Amino acid sequence: MADPDKKTALVVGAGDSLGGAIARRFAREGYALALTRRNPEKLADLVKLIEDAGGEAHPFGSDARREEAVAELVETVERDIGPIEVAVHNIGANVQFPVTETTTRVYYKVWELACKSAFLIGREVARRMVDRGSGTILFTGATASLRGAAGFAAFAGGMHGKRALAQSMARELGPANVHVAHIVIDGPIDTPFTRERFPELIAARPPDGILLPRDIAETYWRLHCQPRSAWTHELDVRPFLEPW
Repeated sequence: MADPDKKTALVVGAGDSLGGAIARRFAREGYALALTRRNPEKLADLVKLIEDAGGEAHPFGSDARREEAVAELVETVERDIGPIEVAVHNIGANVQFPVTETTTRVYYKVWELACKSAFLIGREVARRMVDRGSGTILFTGATASLRGAAGFAAFAGGMHGKRALAQSMARELGPANVHVAHIVIDGPIDTPFTRERFPELIAARPPDGILLPRDIAETYWRLHCQPRSAWTHELDVRPFLEPW
């Protein structure tokens, strides 16, 4: 049975880098974490890290592209853990294909991951937050949220859609005391994938010349803590030497 006084944060796309860092940052503040990705077994290490630090974490396997799965996830968290005070949509869909080789299946799948899932998560948590008169919804964006690039037609289309969704939700939900923000991640994040695929970039930069997940996570926490007289809807983060 849920504790109505328990501070609960839902992180959708709680991966090994940014999503995990966001979860750990909120756990440090006493939030119970509901963590989700399609394969719940991959959440075991993150759950252990949070619990070893004295926090509370609950793993869920869920496909955020499926309407019924999202509705069930949000209902379960609200019923069994606590009211969702913060929801973070952190699903990536960064694929690169020449437009002439981009199939309809690829384009649609990327849109589902980046945009449709954001809508489903945003809608379901907003229904609860509006009723309670408070809440924070944070959407992870990317450089592709602002501009397209060669080879990224599918990714840019999905991320543009997520940004438009966030803007519309912010205008609609702000008067109900629900803070909606969109964070543009403009640059490479320090992940095993980045280090493996771009070793030259890593070697050419100082340790803080690449986006560190723990530092990005701090931005998410501070957005949640903002007074409503000065809410930020959109901000961008990038390393100090990133060309932009």
